[in-house]
Amino acid sequence: MVLVTGSTGSFGSLVIEHLITKGIHKNDIAALVRDEEKASKVLPKGIQFRKGNYDNYRTLVEAFKDVDQLMFVSGSEIATREAQHKNVVNAAKEAGVGHVVYTSFMRNNEIKNSGIAFLQNTHIKTENWIKESGITYTIMQNALYADMLPMFIGEKAIENGMIIQPAHDGKISALLRTEMAEAAAEVLVTNGHENATYLLSNPDVVSYNYIARILTDITGKEIKYQSPEVADFEKALKDQNVPDEYVGLFVGFSIAQAQGELALQDPSLEQLLGRKPITIRETLTKIYG
Repeated sequence: MVLVTGSTGSFGSLVIEHLITKGIHKNDIAALVRDEEKASKVLPKGIQFRKGNYDNYRTLVEAFKDVDQLMFVSGSEIATREAQHKNVVNAAKEAGVGHVVYTSFMRNNEIKNSGIAFLQNTHIKTENWIKESGITYTIMQNALYADMLPMFIGEKAIENGMIIQPAHDGKISALLRTEMAEAAAEVLVTNGHENATYLLSNPDVVSYNYIARILTDITGKEIKYQSPEVADFEKALKDQNVPDEYVGLFVGFSIAQAQGELALQDPSLEQLLGRKPITIRETLTKIYG
């Protein structure tokens, strides 16, 4: 039995789709859900629903019973994620889960004072908790979702002809969510991934200057890139009433990009997929073309 957490979210639901495509019978797939009625509207018919949530430890223990492989999709609630993740790991151990596949995030351990420490710290702790639990594991250190690039590029970038992010000339490795979900499904359906850590990255590493050139080609309108000082960028966002959570997200990722944290390279994804991942140009063409 494979159980997928975060099953109604964008990543978890894709993992389930890929598991079915790869030949796993629906009877052998379970989804952790909060609301079964809602889940039934978005998930494939025939898979098993197990009710529970990251905040309720006992529901997790019950849901994880008889689970051979747990697809542990990291939580999205930053403020409570650390406690939630500890619940998941401890419940998996108590329930006797055989193997955990965890969605972490790429990182460069040599970078100090990371711009995305708020994101990395919980992932590092969770990876360590999993290793200390004694459960066999596979850790997927994912790149940024390429699907999120329009958010960083800005909704008015094409209209204004300008991308504004304080990332300097830093580069980024970004991957489509579906390709990382497919890689996770591949790990779940094949052998040889015990106690392995995979850094999932895109060999097509790009800067915002390059992204601006791609958008110029796609739209026929000249798009430029400007990298302001961090303090000026932060003030501009706050003046536009951007919520503090998003201000921190944009600033943090730009700093990390400038520091080289988001341009790490590794062949793991290509090896798992058996092909090269989609390039940034292809992704942006589908979005903006």
